[in-house]
Amino acid sequence: FAMKGLETNLFDIDEEKLDQAVQIIKRNLKFLYEERIITDREFKLCIERITTTTDLEKALKDVVLVQENGPENYEVKRKIVKDIESFCSKDSIIASSTSGLLITEIAKDANYPERILGAHPYNPVQLIPLVEITKGELTSDLNVVKAVDFYKAIDKEPIVLRKEALGFISNRLAMALYREAVEMVERGICTVEEVDKACCFGPGLRYALMGPNLIYQLGGGNYGIRGALTHMGPSVEQWWADMADWKTWPDGYAERVQQGVNEEMEYRSKFSGNTNEEIAMFRDKGLIMLLKYHGKI
Repeated sequence: FAMKGLETNLFDIDEEKLDQAVQIIKRNLKFLYEERIITDREFKLCIERITTTTDLEKALKDVVLVQENGPENYEVKRKIVKDIESFCSKDSIIASSTSGLLITEIAKDANYPERILGAHPYNPVQLIPLVEITKGELTSDLNVVKAVDFYKAIDKEPIVLRKEALGFISNRLAMALYREAVEMVERGICTVEEVDKACCFGPGLRYALMGPNLIYQLGGGNYGIRGALTHMGPSVEQWWADMADWKTWPDGYAERVQQGVNEEMEYRSKFSGNTNEEIAMFRDKGLIMLLKYHGKI
């Protein structure tokens, strides 16, 4: 918000958490400055636009939109919404950053449920344009339009779910892929590292440029996606029959996959990074190149 010229109030009940947040913001801005995405003046103005406070009433004074970022828990989020409604204007939009909870449930005890919606940004939010907007049963269409216009104005790429769905669009797609990644490791088909290599150097390269439907459209040549699916149909149905359909995590998988990831990180090239911080830097530099190619920077 602040990067796009908006005065921004950052609230938390813990002053230490606010200090940590400001340091993270400064670190991210420093990276964008070093990559020549923002100027030194823009860096300074962005910091000046951010006001931190532990006073919720002060944080919500005269705000147009509230971006709620509480834990992924219905009870907690309902409490946060009630607290927000105690101080903000009834015309303010309350946008939850939930990764996949139902807005109808979050807004269940709200005084003005028509102004509550989901606006799920994708990490790292300072770079990735996607914002998934989802409405509850009582969210007004007008407020959805206002939210879409708001995020477009700050150069985000909002998409609106036609129906409420747990996990929204991106996380449902991501978890469908990840469930099969888990399944293949558990069945001994491949290692943790080989899963990542297969994604990174195969379909992941294409997904960074276009979605699956356009990929199959090109794959079908003159026959388009219709031809591609008709040609692949019988084989793919056999693959689907052999894929995972479990609904709970395999016992002990978190420990096993952590060991696999630790080994993978140890043997990565120095260029691509061996620690969380180094790999995040490698990711962010790559994202900037992709966003430039997409014309988003």
